[in-house]
Amino acid sequence: MRPINYITTAADAWYNEIKAILKDEGVLLFFVFLPIAYPILYSWIYNNEVAREVPVILVDDSHSTLSRDFAKMFDASPEVSIALQCNSIKEAKEAIGRSEGYGIIYFPEDFDKKVGRMEQSHVSVYCDMSYMLTYKAILVTANLVSIELGTKIQEQRLGNTTARQDEVSTHPLEFEEVPIFNVTGGYGNFILPAVLVLIIQQAMILGVGMIAGTERERKYVNYKARNCHSITQAINLLFGKSLCYLMIFSVMLAWITLAVPRFFGFVSMVHGWDLLQFFTPYLLSCVFFSIIISEMVRYRESVMLVVVFTSVPLLFMTGVSWPQTAIPGVWQGLSSIFPSTFAVRGFIRISSMGALLSDVAEEYRILWTQTSIYVLLALFVMWRRVQFTNEQTSQSE
Repeated sequence: MRPINYITTAADAWYNEIKAILKDEGVLLFFVFLPIAYPILYSWIYNNEVAREVPVILVDDSHSTLSRDFAKMFDASPEVSIALQCNSIKEAKEAIGRSEGYGIIYFPEDFDKKVGRMEQSHVSVYCDMSYMLTYKAILVTANLVSIELGTKIQEQRLGNTTARQDEVSTHPLEFEEVPIFNVTGGYGNFILPAVLVLIIQQAMILGVGMIAGTERERKYVNYKARNCHSITQAINLLFGKSLCYLMIFSVMLAWITLAVPRFFGFVSMVHGWDLLQFFTPYLLSCVFFSIIISEMVRYRESVMLVVVFTSVPLLFMTGVSWPQTAIPGVWQGLSSIFPSTFAVRGFIRISSMGALLSDVAEEYRILWTQTSIYVLLALFVMWRRVQFTNEQTSQSE
């Protein structure tokens, strides 16, 4: 077979794949609409970064000046607001059951008396743990108000004559809190980089799986080896299909990793050349991995059952929402199968921390290793399909 025939066969495979994508609304949904729309949707939802004005229920059995001062300072915070005042904890719990608040702040009857007797007093904070952001807002605000009010009480009892003496007495060790990388302390900057990278893998698997399901239903009519060996036809098919997917998702990846963070003001410290080098093996491994997974798809609709439910576990296994060192070894081993695991870890460092390619060398090497393994497995999948088509043709003749 002459070299021009190899090029022609691969070009035919590329053309047939483009044509199949353009004619299939379902595939277009996963290849184009999902990578474009989902990042905008997620970024829009998380654009506020932190929870504001979280409603809290007040129960004040102390009815003292000190408890009222605490409540005023607590309510003045932008993170929370006192939405309701109840006469008992039981009544406050019932109000939370009606979704009138996400937490309770309770002052016991002896709250002010203990402070007056030079004893340690307590403020009880009850939070609805269903929402991490609201829980954090309530608890952190209560702690800060407690520290600030406690400092004022301490200053009054010291009897110092100058503000500087009060400052030195109450804060003998000066410290300054400086958040690094996620400077806003927001949920969007925390979770979005991982979600954006995972979208590429999941969208590709869904689209490629749907195409494979359609081809299986049609008995792989475009896989017949013409004037060449079956392995040669498999290589040409794999090259044509892979080039098609790479062209589409290179654009989608640029949109997701470069455009979307800037549109919504998320932290983005990427270096263009390092990002390009890092995501090259990621896209390649995703392409070949998607082709391998598509072999499990018998019908075009079943790919959603195979893929969609895995998105949340894959996000957890990246080590973003739970420390990587705390993930059991079995799950770490399972996570190493998926390209998104190492792409997420590397992209977070590149995007949020300004890391260079040398700083994510381990993830980079693993992605290339995955690419090398998956390309061989994908070639085997293509060869099986060509063999299946040739056998069907021989039987029909």
